[in-house]
Amino acid sequence: MSYRDTYQQWVDEPTLDPELKVDLKNMADDETTKEEAFAAPMAFGTAGMRGVLGAGIGRMNIYTVRQATEGLARFMDTLSDETKARGVAISYDSRYMSQEFAYESAGVLGAHGIKSYVFDQLRPTPELSFAVRHLKTYAGIMITASHNPKQYNGYKIYGPDGGQMPPEESDKITKYAHSAADLFAIKSLNVHVLRAKKLMQPIGEDVDEAYYAEVATVTINHDLINKVGKNMSLVYSPLHGTGRIPAQMVLRNAGFENFRLVPEQSIADPEFATTPFPNPEFAQVFDLPIALGKKIGADVLIATDPDADRLGTAVKVGDHYQLLTGNQIASVLLHYILEARKQAGTLPKNGAVVKSIVSTELATAIAKDYGVDMINVLTGFKFIGDQIKHFQATGEHEFLFGFEESYGYLIKPFVRDKDAIQSTVLLAEVAAYYQSQGKTLWDGVQELYKKYGYYAEKTVGVDFEGVDGQKQMANLMTKFREEQPADFAGVKITKVEDFLGQEAKSADGTVEKLTMPSSNVLKYILADGTWIAIRPSGTEPKVKFYVGTKADTEAKAQEKLDAFEKALNDFREEA
Repeated sequence: MSYRDTYQQWVDEPTLDPELKVDLKNMADDETTKEEAFAAPMAFGTAGMRGVLGAGIGRMNIYTVRQATEGLARFMDTLSDETKARGVAISYDSRYMSQEFAYESAGVLGAHGIKSYVFDQLRPTPELSFAVRHLKTYAGIMITASHNPKQYNGYKIYGPDGGQMPPEESDKITKYAHSAADLFAIKSLNVHVLRAKKLMQPIGEDVDEAYYAEVATVTINHDLINKVGKNMSLVYSPLHGTGRIPAQMVLRNAGFENFRLVPEQSIADPEFATTPFPNPEFAQVFDLPIALGKKIGADVLIATDPDADRLGTAVKVGDHYQLLTGNQIASVLLHYILEARKQAGTLPKNGAVVKSIVSTELATAIAKDYGVDMINVLTGFKFIGDQIKHFQATGEHEFLFGFEESYGYLIKPFVRDKDAIQSTVLLAEVAAYYQSQGKTLWDGVQELYKKYGYYAEKTVGVDFEGVDGQKQMANLMTKFREEQPADFAGVKITKVEDFLGQEAKSADGTVEKLTMPSSNVLKYILADGTWIAIRPSGTEPKVKFYVGTKADTEAKAQEKLDAFEKALNDFREEA
């Protein structure tokens, strides 16, 4: 059917949700919006299903959520009775429709006789990952659009190990979901029926307490916190999301007492009234934390995104606050962990750090200095989770730290996704460590640069909105593959890694196989050690460009970064 036919099918549906009827009426004369909403169904990306709220097969609504859950339920129907009986844990964030989507998910599962364990209130993504492991459920569902603007929501499925569902299972779930083509025929039981049939169990403080007990093991130097961290002035913002209660609990439990919440951003507000983009990598979200920080003389500012899996920070340097990048935060956390383990004599001989292929090589230099292996994986924290699972199955490595440049970090693997609650308490400890020496986190970054070289990285996202966006993104990736540049900014390309074709081609003609899963990513290695990567986002309609370089001084590193960014833009704009 054409998108117009599908639209009309929704218009004619007698059981359609009243709010969605209004949405259909509003787009009746808007062919562009209508096509975007009805031309293609929702798709699973690197972090599940995410999209704009509203009517349509390409929008987030109760019917597309039912369809996704129907896919999971039909897949679980193929498993053993014992496995199916383990059930599914469900959590949700502060966004519009999040709780409704969580209950709809439970309703569809219940129609298949699958029990769900649903949090009594909003909880962070990392706690959902923990709950899957703690309750030993077969799967987990997290309703969130993470750091996207208010008009978005999303749906993430987690596997038995608490990591995002692996590609093989995810692909099967997607096929089962698409086979449920009649969205209005998918059965969903209401909450009262679910409770009466004991197919839905609320969970809450019991899981919270278990999670907080594990987070308590993340802190390393309790004496340091008691002597310095106790009085260190800290400002925290949950950016209107799920982090408010857990962040306070873990900070207080660890011994940090002198912290303040940003009051305007501590309200669980689906409008995200103080920031249109509740993403801690954007400087604007720190406007209010900085204002409060200046008022009380705070040493450190921390913000977590609405589902509390990403963390950003700013530190007081003189009379202003200096923002740190995700790569810089990861580097100081990693260095602190490895140095502490070394001093305690607990640094394992088979230790490993896991990072995405587009994250800083400064971390690689730090790991090498401590005799620790660095393992690179594709973008998407599920690939870091896969490595942890492999380590535990084989004993090949001991996991020490995992991160992505996009402000996501994992300290301890009792969670199998990025965890900003763990990161909050450890970053506060690292800040106390530097404060005990009369320094700041920013000073710590500078010390790493002086020791290992000045690394500079930049990520640029180019938006491709509208119904033709996906086609334009595909054309751009094709251009980079077919019109292979020989250099960027006069620096020769020595190797091109194409993760879609799973081949790496060197300038001398040598070809080697890449062992990572197939993914639409290109990475260029340049003669001076600089790397450039290009990939379509798995969660937003944009192509991301990454540049990472190194020099002897900060100024030279920035100069190189600017030159490569310009060369990259010049080539892209010719498309």
